[in-house]
Amino acid sequence: MINSVLGIVFHAIGGFAAGSFYLPIKKIKRWSWESGWLVNGFFAWLIVPWVVSLITVPQTIAILSETESSTILWTYFFGVLWGIGGLTFGMAMRYLGMSLGMALALGLTAAFGTLIPPIYEGKFNSLLQTTSGQVVLVGIGICLIGIVICGRAGILKDRELSDEEKQKGVKEFNLKKGVIVAIFAGIMSACFAFGIAAGSHISELAVHNNAPVLWQNGPVFVVILAGGFTSNLIWCGYLNIKKKSYKDYSDKTTPLKINYLFAAIAGTTWYCQFMFYGMGSTQMGEHDFASWTLHMAFIIIFSTMWGLITKEWKGVSKKAILILSVGLAILIASTIIIGIGNQLT
Repeated sequence: MINSVLGIVFHAIGGFAAGSFYLPIKKIKRWSWESGWLVNGFFAWLIVPWVVSLITVPQTIAILSETESSTILWTYFFGVLWGIGGLTFGMAMRYLGMSLGMALALGLTAAFGTLIPPIYEGKFNSLLQTTSGQVVLVGIGICLIGIVICGRAGILKDRELSDEEKQKGVKEFNLKKGVIVAIFAGIMSACFAFGIAAGSHISELAVHNNAPVLWQNGPVFVVILAGGFTSNLIWCGYLNIKKKSYKDYSDKTTPLKINYLFAAIAGTTWYCQFMFYGMGSTQMGEHDFASWTLHMAFIIIFSTMWGLITKEWKGVSKKAILILSVGLAILIASTIIIGIGNQLT
């Protein structure tokens, strides 16, 4: 039975996981960025997706073997593209911090990932013809406004703080590099939503094989994330060789056990975002396309919260904090409006 309120709760939990996963990565000491990112990805994109899918959908291997190769290929391909976005997304956090990086990258991700799938599937016009669809679209529009306002607060923060103050919160702060990377990451990261659409037949097969509806997307995520791991492995492996940072993995002068532990925690936390995203999307009914916007909104809300807690906004004017608060309030309001839209007939 469809329950959009439960769906929004699941999306909120997923957003919390996504907005929090970078905190353990910050705890990795004396490793190059690519080493920590790759170990995090090994857990996030390979180990945990397979473990969760095999536990919740024991027929995962049989389902994937029954799926047409073209479906697997397209789902995997969008995963590769999304992986490139995810890779540069991590770089955006590196240069801009959690709050500003998330707001800029996720603004574009929300817009592309939410609206393109229904347009591609020819369903957009039908949404305009129903009260329910219209309310959901209004909620999405309000959400995008909230994202823009949060981004505006981040820009004010950049203008107000000295380079020394910025680097207290973000050690490698670089606005120019960060903005370029965030824009690219935002566009490419939307490919995850396209991968879910391309792999819809896989989830249908999962239900046909008696998989619980809440977990039907598990096998789809296995394929998408395999693509994402591929692109990240190639790039991080290249950097490991170029910079000889492959030595990090066995360098006993670094806290190896602690680094692997925090990378594993980060990866597991990261996967939880899509585990709960998949659960939430099963509860959104015909307006499942709005799931992507909800996911992005909750990520920004929680990542901004962590940005405040970790003092990324220390020393910023009351005006910037006020604008940030307004943006977050609008994001929260948008999730309520989308939920109301899902309840209308």
